[in-house]
Amino acid sequence: MAGNRAVTYVGSGRVEVHDIDYPGLELRDGPGVNPANVGRKTPHGVILKNVATNICGSDQHMVRGRTTAPEGLVLGHEITGEVVETGPDVEFIKVGDLCSVPFNISCGRCRNCKTGKTGICLNVNPDRPGSAYGYVDMGGWVGGQAEYVMVPYADWNLLKFPDKDQAMEKILDLAMLSDIFPTGYHGCVSAKVTTGSTVYIAGAGPVGLAAATSAFLLGAAAVIVGDLNADRLAKARSFGCETVDVSQGEPQDQIEQILGIPEVDCAVDAVGFEARGHGPDGAAVEKPASVLNSLMEITTAGGSLGIPGLYVTGDPGAQEEAAKVGSLSLRLGLGWAKSHAFFTGQCPVMQYNHQLMMAILHDRVQIAKNVDATPIPLEDAPKGYADFDHGAAKKFVLDPHGLIKAAHPDLAVGA
Repeated sequence: MAGNRAVTYVGSGRVEVHDIDYPGLELRDGPGVNPANVGRKTPHGVILKNVATNICGSDQHMVRGRTTAPEGLVLGHEITGEVVETGPDVEFIKVGDLCSVPFNISCGRCRNCKTGKTGICLNVNPDRPGSAYGYVDMGGWVGGQAEYVMVPYADWNLLKFPDKDQAMEKILDLAMLSDIFPTGYHGCVSAKVTTGSTVYIAGAGPVGLAAATSAFLLGAAAVIVGDLNADRLAKARSFGCETVDVSQGEPQDQIEQILGIPEVDCAVDAVGFEARGHGPDGAAVEKPASVLNSLMEITTAGGSLGIPGLYVTGDPGAQEEAAKVGSLSLRLGLGWAKSHAFFTGQCPVMQYNHQLMMAILHDRVQIAKNVDATPIPLEDAPKGYADFDHGAAKKFVLDPHGLIKAAHPDLAVGA
């Protein structure tokens, strides 16, 4: 039997690559596994040999010690891989298929899944609706920043690429389908971005850049991205975005310089609960409600706010007591007075991933270029996490078996 190596959270600010068990078609006990899920049989599952598995900003929240994630948790929910074993109940997915894995784990059987709400499946997490691989309080499904991973309900969850050779040619783009591209797209769809829209996107990390890419795909007339990080703002400008440096002050004045008015039709929060204040002094201070409050100020009356940025119910590292349990000082009265619509929660990846795959395969979008997808060996994951945490304007893609490097020998590999 093959071995398995995986990226493991070992304490605040630290990850290491450890030997772990090769996956089987059963959920075993381990760090973060819900006791009610221990021993859960998955004859409907498959084992994947991971081709690409990405580092996500949501992983960074755990690694920074900003959640209740236990030490020893295997990380990773952005997975693309080749099927090497199928369970006895798998009917349509075959060994050798190259597939994208939605980060939400869903059963395909519950009332939410049947209506497309796969981010809040009722059957995969005993604690609450919704689940994901390698994430705190999500049921304990083992993470995918590894050489091999088990995917349950495979016929339902996996998105098979129609041509393996074509897929490997575009593997860095297709690797974004497991999370950030659908998540950014969902933020824009939720915000009702459409032809001719003016949209402000808070955050120029990978999800924010994916949202900006999605806004153009949806026909936006002006896409404005705000951030504190000069390198990330430069990356947004590289594919046609206007930018706002929020370290210089609140966004309204800079938006007015761009549009002639200090407001936009709609807005997307791609920052989440580790938001910082605006202005020269505020940028160094954590203010978890600052982005949401600013979006209410700059979004026109009757507009919508898409909020794919992560907010949590438990944040032991919060600077405010209320924020430790997910309570924020929102100006809800402002949003009510302006008749804003708010859309929150996990992106239901399966609502979008097939369409976005087709956009990639038919050269309608270059998401890997826009987020600077950068492959690195699995063993370099700790450096990738550190560089990302220090603001690198890159999306690090782990290459556990060297298959990306083999398919793209001209591509620079390394953090």
